[in-house]
Amino acid sequence: MNPFHWRSESDEPAPSRLSPVDDRLTADAALRRVRRGEYLLYTGDFHNAKQLLGAMGRRLPPPRAAPSPLEAFRAERRARQLEHETLSRIVVSLDRSYQLQLKRAPDVAEACRQVWGEPDADQTVVALKTLLGMLGAAEWRRKGLSVPGLEGKLHPHYGVYLPTRTDYVELMLSVTDVKGKKVFDVGTGTGVLSFLLLQRGAGSAAATDVDSRAVACARENAERLGLSKRFTVMEGDLFPPGKADLVVSNPPWLPEPPKNRVDRAVFDEDNRFLRGFLEGLTEHLNPGGEGLLILSDLAVLLGLRPADWLDQELARCGLTVKWKRSTPARHSKAKDKADPLHAARSREVTTLYGLVPAPGR
Repeated sequence: MNPFHWRSESDEPAPSRLSPVDDRLTADAALRRVRRGEYLLYTGDFHNAKQLLGAMGRRLPPPRAAPSPLEAFRAERRARQLEHETLSRIVVSLDRSYQLQLKRAPDVAEACRQVWGEPDADQTVVALKTLLGMLGAAEWRRKGLSVPGLEGKLHPHYGVYLPTRTDYVELMLSVTDVKGKKVFDVGTGTGVLSFLLLQRGAGSAAATDVDSRAVACARENAERLGLSKRFTVMEGDLFPPGKADLVVSNPPWLPEPPKNRVDRAVFDEDNRFLRGFLEGLTEHLNPGGEGLLILSDLAVLLGLRPADWLDQELARCGLTVKWKRSTPARHSKAKDKADPLHAARSREVTTLYGLVPAPGR
């Protein structure tokens, strides 16, 4: 096969060999072959390729029943990793203009340009599962997302956390004393928290994110919402330079290693991001300023973090809780009794903490 540009969200090495397959391939045969290590290049019909992925996924073993929330979480992650490793071996080829070389294929070129930029190779190979995710994200980006309290729609980008959970957004709406204040938004994602505060009277917002996709997403959304003159965003870890009156963050909430780039919005290995935020907060607050930390207790309910962990970290970092407001989880997984983690997710609570330096600091 001719040389190709391999695209992967998880940094898997490019396949050394691709085995062409078509609509005659059954799900059972596909599973046997990918388990032997083959990458199968689908050359048939697009809709049949999607059906093949679904049939393969249904044949994978479900997570085993577990006696504790932590063991259920570990089993769930292993199952999702197995699903990724298995289904990502069904790949497709795109030509020099990002056209998908399958019968009845949709136009995927715009979705690919949004994520990868202009084509730089005669042939691009990508997992069909990844490409389908990109197509879904392009549709969200096209039509936009309504967010409670936000005037105008948010347009998420692929690979940036989609704020469909509204509990943390609604908690931020309870913060009323923002008129004229300077805001830092640490780990901004789409920029939604900054935009809510700016629309409600904050003077300016400076945001950061470690992912270049999030930076581009937040910048574009600020322009769409007419806020770009009061909003700046830069790629970087943790705080912008200087000090602010309000320093807000909705950090990744599970202290586990991310398995791919998209995972970084949810998984924070060894609490590195959260520790960094707490350790650096005081030096980035103006006199009388506050930190606004939004944190779910799901990590505690799963047994990934001790119940007193946050209290100990706040004491270590010389911070105290001035006030807090909480809300129970209302997302769909909290209500789904078939979810392997329902026992924990049904009890999840998200809290907005108002943090200030402890007396004497």
